[in-house]
Amino acid sequence: MQKSSHPIPDVSKIHLNQTGQTPFQNPLSEETFSAKIAEPCLLVIFGATGDLTARKLFPALYNLARDGQLPAHFACVGFARREKSHDQFRDEMHKAVGEFSRVQPVDENLWSTFHNQIFYHQSNFDDGNGYESLKSFLDDLDKQFGTKGNRVFYLSTPPKFFPDIISHLGKHGLIYDTNKEKEKWSRVIIEKPFGHDYNSAVDLQKFVLNHMSESQIYRIDHYLGKETVQNILVFRFANSIFEAFWNNHYIDHVQITVGEEIGIGTRGAFYEEAGILRDIVQNHMMQLLSLTAMEPPASLDGEAIRDEKVKVLKALRPIGMGHFSEQVVRGQYAPGFVDGEPVKGYREEGNVNPESIVETFAALKLYIDNWRWAGVPFYLRAGKRLPKRATEIAVFFKEVPGILFSQKNQKNEKNVLVIRIQPDEGIALRMNSKVPGVSSTIQTVKMDFRYGSYFGLTPPEAYERLICDCMLGDATLFAREDEVLSSWKWITPVLEQWYESPPSSFPNYQSGSWGPPEADELLRRDGRSWRLI
Repeated sequence: MQKSSHPIPDVSKIHLNQTGQTPFQNPLSEETFSAKIAEPCLLVIFGATGDLTARKLFPALYNLARDGQLPAHFACVGFARREKSHDQFRDEMHKAVGEFSRVQPVDENLWSTFHNQIFYHQSNFDDGNGYESLKSFLDDLDKQFGTKGNRVFYLSTPPKFFPDIISHLGKHGLIYDTNKEKEKWSRVIIEKPFGHDYNSAVDLQKFVLNHMSESQIYRIDHYLGKETVQNILVFRFANSIFEAFWNNHYIDHVQITVGEEIGIGTRGAFYEEAGILRDIVQNHMMQLLSLTAMEPPASLDGEAIRDEKVKVLKALRPIGMGHFSEQVVRGQYAPGFVDGEPVKGYREEGNVNPESIVETFAALKLYIDNWRWAGVPFYLRAGKRLPKRATEIAVFFKEVPGILFSQKNQKNEKNVLVIRIQPDEGIALRMNSKVPGVSSTIQTVKMDFRYGSYFGLTPPEAYERLICDCMLGDATLFAREDEVLSSWKWITPVLEQWYESPPSSFPNYQSGSWGPPEADELLRRDGRSWRLI
């Protein structure tokens, strides 16, 4: 049963200055404000006692406040099942910000004001009374903070709770009918995964549309909030020297890697239902793929960009079952060593079946059947317990004709352009150069650009950008319905084939290695190899 009778603290100390900002706002530039200040609103986080809220969401809100990018009239309500007071919740979030914020130490003067805008509402997700009292509570906060009825609801919960939360939000009038309500707005941020296969995603979409319009749905993928991912469009379409060569005439193949040195940690129950194909490939990697391969959009409008991304996903060639083993590899980590320390295998992790056949590694070879990319293979790999944490897109250009330098037994290495998503965000280009001296020895060299070194700033965390964009009503960096369904449509046959043919060799790669031998063979049979990271 919900309990939200805590009185709203006196926030009369929060005054607006001449620019309409609260005292804790710290403007970076006039341009920042004109581009990134949202309308007044309330943010409600469902699952507020979870790990995501502590590690990512509240540190993001604190940094938005610090950088002056939160609305001047703003408050946040945590909604969860555990019983606690406003002050208990604030103290927990203060500790989380102190531990996980990208900017340290915490500005206590800023926090002393910001914490007055943080509240807690206790209720079960399926308790209608809890939503009715939430509605009343939010109305009171609207009056107190001048938030004008504008609402963002963030579903930071396991997917099984999505239907209950969404149906109650609709039933109790917390989600507004966009056809009738023009004076205020409501938006819902939904964490991945959106469904667990194609049919379930279709069913979930139909259910959600019974309670809100597509324009109110913000399906979040934090990879799209990363600075380097956003820069892919600028890099490609604002630099003619690269876009001119971005096609099958010059590119030999593309490798996309999402590797983590960590295991599944406390997510055993989740991973037993998901696996890495659902957790990483269907969303993160398909987004990176579509941004890398898309055509130039007609404009920088969010819909125009998402239109082009969908075209890529719809052009993916289905994997023929006759060549399945030549294009898809799965793996599961065994005990081993990472950074010199012994680590457990997947089957020894908590809440994992000792005979589990869930994959923690996947490698795929796929083709995009359009004019730009005809014949160019894209190799994708994602894995847990690999040697290091690394996410990158590596574009391998074709070799030059071996006419000039082959006579002296010189080997021209392929030019490689690497877009590093994490860590050390940046872009590197590998090229061939003559070694100084009287000889004609050729050696590869690297031009390396790093965001942190060049701009002297720590890039904002992905959740900072995405939460701010949702408040602004900018859905460019959120997945649209047809993006999600197109991705699931391609992935689902792979899941079905794996279900019908359980692996006999799991676990099949040692922790601290780059995956099973079959992943290397995937490229070796094409005369290629994975890039050494």
